[in-house]
Amino acid sequence: MAFESVTRPSFTSRTRRLCVIVMCALAGLAAAARGASDVRTRAVDAIKRAARYYRREVATRGGYVYYYSVDLSTRLGEGVASRDQIWVQPPGTPTVGRAFLCAYDATGDTYCLDAATDAAVALTYGQLESGGWTNCIDFDPAGARVARYRDGPKRGKNNSTLDDGISQAAIALLASVDRAHSFEHGRIHASARTALDALLAAQFPNGAFPQVWTGPVSRRPIVKACYPTYDWRTEGRIKEYWDMYTLNDRVAGTVAETLITAHQVYGEERFLRALKRLGDFLVLAQMPDPQPAWAQQYSYEMRPIWARKFEPPAIASHESQDVIEALLVIHAYTKDRAYLAPIPRALSYLKSSRLADGRLARYYEMQTNRPLYMSRRGKTYTLTYDDSALPSHYGWKIASRVEEIQKRYDAARRGWPGTRKPTAAALKAEAARVVAELDDRGRWISTYAGEALVGQPKFRTGERYISSAVFAHNLATLAAFVSGTK
Repeated sequence: MAFESVTRPSFTSRTRRLCVIVMCALAGLAAAARGASDVRTRAVDAIKRAARYYRREVATRGGYVYYYSVDLSTRLGEGVASRDQIWVQPPGTPTVGRAFLCAYDATGDTYCLDAATDAAVALTYGQLESGGWTNCIDFDPAGARVARYRDGPKRGKNNSTLDDGISQAAIALLASVDRAHSFEHGRIHASARTALDALLAAQFPNGAFPQVWTGPVSRRPIVKACYPTYDWRTEGRIKEYWDMYTLNDRVAGTVAETLITAHQVYGEERFLRALKRLGDFLVLAQMPDPQPAWAQQYSYEMRPIWARKFEPPAIASHESQDVIEALLVIHAYTKDRAYLAPIPRALSYLKSSRLADGRLARYYEMQTNRPLYMSRRGKTYTLTYDDSALPSHYGWKIASRVEEIQKRYDAARRGWPGTRKPTAAALKAEAARVVAELDDRGRWISTYAGEALVGQPKFRTGERYISSAVFAHNLATLAAFVSGTK
């Protein structure tokens, strides 16, 4: 007993030591909690200040364009915008509206809900008779961009478009704001339902969608994709290519996301059926060997076709990556493994098609798989294999996301979540950065450094401006942090 009492700590000393360890750990946790709480308080304040500035000072009838000069005297969408114009194409009005809605969900601040509602109401004004939207809304009845609005002026075009996610983004915002108002905001509810009816009427029997619609589409035979049997360089140009089956500019992914939003908000099986039909079309549209990927645009006979004069019939790597990601989304929502089946061959093909620098050519010639480019002289474009003098207005080479997509596919095949959320520490650090960059007027000011921007604004290097994309990203980042620290 004497030996034990000398060599072993007593119960009291062991307990004291354990208590010290636990107290130190709790002190550390408390300090971390105080740190997170402090950032959270500043994040909530930043949300309020930024939301109030953007809604009060920047909005036009609740809507937004892409960029603003710091003094707000100049507004830019696709080119210079008037004070009566707002943009529907992301990152315009729907993008800003969704950020306001995220902020409302995180903070419960009804000011943010009111701002999202303003954006949704602005969209209802510019809804076309055909049920969707074009890229711009002009509130001036005599304005240059007025179209055939459902409840407004009846002049101009009636072309509802899925290009660049335009109608998709508008529908997603309207449906989400409709739900936030418990489906009791009559104008928003009616607009959302009209748009969704029109979107479903624009889906072809094989599950495809056109780039543009003016009314319900016609019925066509359902066939698999195939290579042209004619000289595609000179033959088979279709003037109204926008009426055909399209995958251009992420149509597959954005339409899939919109149909999922509609199903989640309204719970109607017709949206789930439309999502599955879209997935079925993506399976049908996969080209045969030796290039088991996807084209931008297809004829009703399911052959790749020309779109704009610099968009040839070809295997399109940008759209192919989007299609694979859309198939992963559709599989995750429906749990139907048929939508995973086309992916391994497509990924293998894309991996083997990478350029020496690791990027992908935007286009690959059908069957030869040679990277295909364009040269330009004036308004004339000529097909070429030479990449030494490419026109600067188009992305002829794109980043490869194949490795990231492969990981998502492997996770989906094993039944695991395919994406990882940022860690609490990473989100806290990002939120702290965003808070620190907000100025005393509630603005995030960007400085142009020569990067490519939506709308191709003619900024000078070093020029300062306000960006709707930056505002929306930063507000959503703060909202995510606040939500995660409740």
